[in-house]
Amino acid sequence: MASEASASTSAATAAQQPVAIVCVGMAGSGKTTFMQRINAHLHAKKEPPYVINLDPAVLNVPFESNIDIRDSVNYKEVMKQYNLGPNGGILTSLNLFATKVDQILGLLEKRAAPDPEQPGKKLIKNILVDTPGQIEVFVWSASGQILLESLASSFPTVIAYVIDTPRTASTSTFMSNMLYACSILYKTKLPMILVFNKTDVKDASFAKEWMTDYDAFQEALQRDDEGNAFGGVEGEGAGSGYMGSLLNSMSSMLEEFYAHLSVVGVSSMTGQGVDEFFDAVREKAEEFKQDYLPELERKRKERDEQKRKMRQKELDKMMKGMSMGESSGTAGPKTADNDDSEIESNNGDDDDYADVDDEYDREGLQARYAAAMEANQDSTMGR
Repeated sequence: MASEASASTSAATAAQQPVAIVCVGMAGSGKTTFMQRINAHLHAKKEPPYVINLDPAVLNVPFESNIDIRDSVNYKEVMKQYNLGPNGGILTSLNLFATKVDQILGLLEKRAAPDPEQPGKKLIKNILVDTPGQIEVFVWSASGQILLESLASSFPTVIAYVIDTPRTASTSTFMSNMLYACSILYKTKLPMILVFNKTDVKDASFAKEWMTDYDAFQEALQRDDEGNAFGGVEGEGAGSGYMGSLLNSMSSMLEEFYAHLSVVGVSSMTGQGVDEFFDAVREKAEEFKQDYLPELERKRKERDEQKRKMRQKELDKMMKGMSMGESSGTAGPKTADNDDSEIESNNGDDDDYADVDDEYDREGLQARYAAAMEANQDSTMGR
């Protein structure tokens, strides 16, 4: 009965876990405005999120952040101190901030866990993370990977890739965005939602059609080809050249990629499509628990096992060193020549002691230690 109760409690705790929504997107895609919109939407529903700003170079943000990288790292001072440009300053600021990832997770877990002393405490249901507009600085950096993996190890994490819909109307720009989204998906290995922003300027139905209907994209590609959109020779069409052929091949290659994505059209100005976005977030959170979380746990176990083996290897070397020291002590004092020859013989791998290693592997660490200490005591008493 107790085990069933604990299992039900852990299941309830897992169900109550907040979802981390990490917003990434090209500069000018309306990412910060989108963050403001979904933040206001959650506040209107009386479900205020926990907001994290990871852009150290932004002058001001149109929403209140619970954690702001600018409170910990002075971006301009980093540029001046390390003699860096804008992108190098952002990258270094993220690297410095990543050293505080344990504190960030501690704060998030504290806000997400129920407090017995405060039974009426309202738990957060969403964590919103705004990232720098220089998308490659966050996605492809070590600090960005540390922050994402740390979030994903504690909470269901979803990537919201924000796209500027009016600028994606041409087939070439659309395909460039899709390739970038594909690279981010396989780099982060996290569920992704494509957010076609600014639908108040241009509706995103064309993009959804291109992703689900191969023939529709081919027709659009043909129109761009005939309209000389690829910069080919007037009247000859570019489809027979490199660009048209490349886009044609990419569209067929990415069909499998599209199947793993959720696509929503959103207007950050009017709020249109925000409800659909959060429906997609809930769907991807469940997908994270079913498909992504087991993989993350498997990798975590592999890392823990690797660390355990490394520790065991070091302990074995230590025990072998104690044993060798005792045997050399009974043989009499070493000469300088003996020291040199032993150091030289041990410069490479421990192949000469492979049999000894195997023997130690078969014995328990405690037994080895006791045997070494007993031998040491006997030799001391013998003297």
